[in-house]
Amino acid sequence: MANVTASMVKDLRDKTGAGMMDCKSALAETNGDLEAAVDWLRKKGLSKAAKKAGRVAAEGLIGVAARPEAGALVEVNSETDFVARNDQLKHFVKEAARLALGAEGDLERLLAKPTTSGAPVDTVLKELIAKVGENMSVRRATILAVSQGIVATYVHNAASPELGKIGVLVGLQSTADQTKLSALGRQIAMHVAAAAPLALTPEHLSKDVVDREREIQRELARQSGKPENVIDKMIEGRMRKFYEDTVLLLQKYLGPGVEEDFTVGKLVENAGKQLGAPVEIVGFVRYAVGEGIEKGSSGDFADEIKKMAGH
Repeated sequence: MANVTASMVKDLRDKTGAGMMDCKSALAETNGDLEAAVDWLRKKGLSKAAKKAGRVAAEGLIGVAARPEAGALVEVNSETDFVARNDQLKHFVKEAARLALGAEGDLERLLAKPTTSGAPVDTVLKELIAKVGENMSVRRATILAVSQGIVATYVHNAASPELGKIGVLVGLQSTADQTKLSALGRQIAMHVAAAAPLALTPEHLSKDVVDREREIQRELARQSGKPENVIDKMIEGRMRKFYEDTVLLLQKYLGPGVEEDFTVGKLVENAGKQLGAPVEIVGFVRYAVGEGIEKGSSGDFADEIKKMAGH
């Protein structure tokens, strides 16, 4: 049996909002597996978290760069927020994002790209690590492109127009006026930053995510004591709600001045009519600093950064 520490209980509590003793029991029952403990709590009806990512554990910056029909995101991690506010790091992240456009979002190609100084990105990063005395890593990079239309960007908690803690790309395919498309794309990107959808449509959700949610909802429905044929209908209704919560086109649009059932899909449909040309969201990407890195202690996170930095 895993040794359940106070930091593990705190992480689970932050992630689910469940009580401390319930979190401790969940971790004990799942041998310390955080994700399995989340499911255990949900099956017991002790957590409402369906897709909550938990508190961001890492420090660092998201960099954004764009041209009209393509955009790039880069995440650079550091051990402390103090270093994340360093002007040299900010300059590095901006340049890395710009170079990611030319590297097609490929991390290995990006690290080998020459910077304005002539040295590759990887070399410049190592020099920066030596200067500030703290490990850092270019953790990931991506690009989103459209054949006709625009890729809109948005940065939340911005340290500058191209840097922040959350970065979003939204690709809109359309022959409509690009200035008006850009305004629409920014609206949708701001929604993505706030609502954190998992996929564009239900079909884009991974089978593992859908199967996991269906299993949780079946376990919860069985607690009603109803027969299996009734439970099957209950599950379908609950899965529709899950899709409405997690799928971008089905999510309620979070912008101001709209009726209660106004979805992002409806926003795009209406925009196409107003702009005189069909508009399609072909994809989106959302990066939040540190998502997916679990921090059990400051030492654990330092080890994670060292591994990513190749130390």
